[in-house]
Amino acid sequence: MSKKHFFWYLSLFIGILIGSFVIYAFSTSDTPRSAKNAMPMCHSVDEFAAFANDPSFVAAHPAPLPVEAVHQGKMVDFPVEGGPNGRGFLMMAHGNTNKYLLLFHEWWGLNDYIKNETAMWCHELGINVLALDLYDGKVAATPEEAGNLMKANDPARSEAIILGAAKALGDKADFRTMGWCFGGGWSMQASLLLKDKVKACVMYYGMPESDLDKLKSLSSDVLFIHATQDQWINDKVVAKMEENMKEAGKTVTVQRFEANHAFANPSSPRYNETAAKASRVAVKTYLTGK
Repeated sequence: MSKKHFFWYLSLFIGILIGSFVIYAFSTSDTPRSAKNAMPMCHSVDEFAAFANDPSFVAAHPAPLPVEAVHQGKMVDFPVEGGPNGRGFLMMAHGNTNKYLLLFHEWWGLNDYIKNETAMWCHELGINVLALDLYDGKVAATPEEAGNLMKANDPARSEAIILGAAKALGDKADFRTMGWCFGGGWSMQASLLLKDKVKACVMYYGMPESDLDKLKSLSSDVLFIHATQDQWINDKVVAKMEENMKEAGKTVTVQRFEANHAFANPSSPRYNETAAKASRVAVKTYLTGK
């Protein structure tokens, strides 16, 4: 081989290497969420979403019964950084108040049951209530659909929705958070995100945050509604949460009810009326005056 041909082949080889590197760099610059799942943004949220892979968890959530839509209020949207507008169901209290309760739906999505809860808590507490839609308009009718929606939920998108809603409600707004099941975990995440603007946090059988550094930034105390027959958010999970909150220098009050997961939802065949009513009294007592 002549020296001229040698340098020509060498240049070609180097060019191929450089081109391959550039193609690789561009192809990985916008990694899809499926690849990002190896590094979850919200460990506790992803940990709860993994329950959807457990057939017994799916079986423990029969399809919701129809509920009569007795709510007032309206759907609203608001800008969300880095994506399409967020959505929520808003019920405004009579009179002028900057107090808001942010509600977080179960794995079913923002359905009529959650909208009814929005109206009920608005009347009960006399403050504004906004139920945020973390599924961007999708609502499940079967456990399988709900599991798929929960697993597909992007924590970064949900965080952006929460921050977008808080910004849209204005600097004078202050917040309380509450959620059930999937939304129970998001109630705590919202309280962590919104920092000192949050006055109270209610979690109905949701996955608590376990990162001590995150918990140390929590500005409010927490009321945790625990179903003692829950196989997933069980006694061990709750005891660890109490230990972590104590170590982080934060206060959690656990109200225990002899009932199973999802006991507070009247549209669930597993609804436990006695426990549900008692838990509502505990929540109203806690939130009143916050």
